[in-house]
Amino acid sequence: MATAKRPAAAAKRRPVPASQQIKLYKWTGKNQAGKVVSGDIRATNEGVVRSNLRRQSITVTKIKQAPMSKGRKITEKDIAIFIRQLAVMLRSGVPLIQALEISIRGTNNPSFAQMLSDMKTDIEQGSSLSEAASHHPAHFDTLFVNLVAAGEQAGILDDLLERLAAYKEKMLAIKSKIKSAMFYPAAIIIVAVVVVAVLMIWVIPSFKDVFSSFGADLPGPTLMVIGISDFFVEHAFLIFGVLIALFAAIIYSYRRSEGMQEFIDRTLLKLPILGDVIRKACVARWARTLSTMFAAGVPLVEALESVGGAAGNRVYVHATKAVRSDVAMGVSLNVAMHNTEAFPVMVTQMTAIGEESGQLDSMLSKVADFFEQEVDDAVAALSTLLEPIIMVVLGVIIGGLIVAMYLPIFKLGAAIG
Repeated sequence: MATAKRPAAAAKRRPVPASQQIKLYKWTGKNQAGKVVSGDIRATNEGVVRSNLRRQSITVTKIKQAPMSKGRKITEKDIAIFIRQLAVMLRSGVPLIQALEISIRGTNNPSFAQMLSDMKTDIEQGSSLSEAASHHPAHFDTLFVNLVAAGEQAGILDDLLERLAAYKEKMLAIKSKIKSAMFYPAAIIIVAVVVVAVLMIWVIPSFKDVFSSFGADLPGPTLMVIGISDFFVEHAFLIFGVLIALFAAIIYSYRRSEGMQEFIDRTLLKLPILGDVIRKACVARWARTLSTMFAAGVPLVEALESVGGAAGNRVYVHATKAVRSDVAMGVSLNVAMHNTEAFPVMVTQMTAIGEESGQLDSMLSKVADFFEQEVDDAVAALSTLLEPIIMVVLGVIIGGLIVAMYLPIFKLGAAIG
C-alpha cells in the first residue's frame, strides 16, 4: 500500500492573477435555427465565453460582463458533490484541469467557483491537487490532503477520490441524522417559551384587571401565576437581555475557549437518551475516518493525527491523542483505545480482531456501519419517544397556567349558582 506524505508546506499562496479570476458574463446570440437565445456563463475572459458558445453552435451578438455576487457560504455538501464529480470525471479519462473547468462552470455558487479557479491556477503553475487543496484548509482538511497525496503518488487518484466521496457522503448523512434528532425538541422548546412569554406579558395582565373588579379573594394558584406575571412584566427587558447575553457568551466562549468546548462536549455525551446517540455518532465517524485513511495506505500513527477532529467532539480529540501517543510507543491500537475508556467494548474487540487478522480497515469499516445503523435506529426511537413526553410537559405548563387563571371564574360561577 502506498504511504501518504504530506505536501510540502507552500511558503505563501501565490495571488491569482486578475486574468485568471472567474467573472460573470451575460450573452445574447442566435442558435442554428436562427432563434435568439441568451444566458450567462462564468469564465476567466470574454474569449473563453465566445469559444464555449461557438462549440454549442451559437453565434454571439452581444457579451457583457456583469457584477458577480459574493455567493453563499461553501458548505460540506458542496465539497462532497465536487469530490464525487471529480472522481467520476477522472475515472472517465477527463484531464484534471478540464475537470476543474467543468466543475467551475457547473456550480451556481460564485464563492465556490472562485475557490476552484484558484486551485486550477495553482495546478497550472505546477502544484499538485493535494498542494492546491492545502491552500484552502477551511474546506479541505488534513484527511483530504493526505489521501489525495497518497492517490497521486500511487497513481490511483480516481480511486482515492471515490473513497473520499463515499466517506464525505456518509459523514453528511450521520450529521444530518443528529441534527434532525435535536431539531424537533429544540423547535418545540422555543415555541413553548414564546407561548409562555406571551401569556405572562400580555394575556395574564388582562385577566388580572378583570379579577380586580371581583372584590373577592383569589385562589392560591391564581395569585402565584399573577405574581410571576407581574415579575415578567416589570423585568421583561432584563430577563430577555440576560438570556440573550448568556446565549451569546456561551457561543462566543465555545468558539474561543477549548475549555468551554470540552465542557459542552462532555455535557452532551452525558445527556439522557440524546447523549447515547451523540456518542454512537462520534464512534461511527471516528471508525469511518480511520478505516478510510488506513485503507488508503496512510500509516496508523499519521492517520490518527486526523481522526480525532473528524469525530466532532473534544472528548474524542483528547482520546485520540492518547491513543496516538501509545501506538507510537509500540502499544497495539485496541489496547490504546481500551485505556482511554472512550470506546465501547465491541469497538476495541473488533479492532483487536482486525489487527490479528491483518484486516483492520475492513473491521473498522464494519464498526462504522454498525454504529451508523445504531444512530439511524436511535434517532427513529428518539423521535417516537420525545413527541409524547414534550406534549405532556407542554400540556402541564400551558394547561396549568390557563386553569389557574380560570379558577376565579369557576369559583364565581359556583357562588352565583
